[in-house]
Amino acid sequence: MNNKQPVKVFHYLLHPYNTSLVTCCDAEGNPNIITIAWLIPVSVNPPLVGMSIGPTRFSYGLIRETGEFVINVAPYEIGSQVLFCGRRSGRDVDKFAETGLTQQEAQSVRPPIIEECVAHLECRVVQDIEAGDHHLVVGEVLAAYANRGILEENGLYRLKQVQPLFHVGRNYFTSTRSEYEKLSL
Repeated sequence: MNNKQPVKVFHYLLHPYNTSLVTCCDAEGNPNIITIAWLIPVSVNPPLVGMSIGPTRFSYGLIRETGEFVINVAPYEIGSQVLFCGRRSGRDVDKFAETGLTQQEAQSVRPPIIEECVAHLECRVVQDIEAGDHHLVVGEVLAAYANRGILEENGLYRLKQVQPLFHVGRNYFTSTRSEYEKLSL
């Protein structure tokens, strides 16, 4: 154990995380965007995803108000807009106007999808669990779709067509730069 060192920010040991832009809206339909990296699938049947979000965040209040959100999977090339949406509050700024990101109507929920993103999961909140200084918001996936041509037949990303954005920590991001390597026993 002498070759181990203590760490101060434990969750960075679990990074990088696929980073998404989550859209939500208020009861009148006014949209907002929040950058979220702490996303996980929690069930296949029914299709459920979990999102960790601080309860003081403006978007958390909107999601509680309407019970809906969209996970928009961000490609590496819009990293600067993703960073902006993670560092500014929708209380103070219209993130769509400031970033130039394009809203499109979702299929089954009120919050919009983001055209520049490569995949979208439209969700309805089914559970909200207080977990320390964050909440685990569990959403049922009502619709899931991706840009044509970016997925292999097995559902994996074609990495020559799209490079997903991964958050390493703080303002640092990375992406995949090569094809998959299938490991075997």
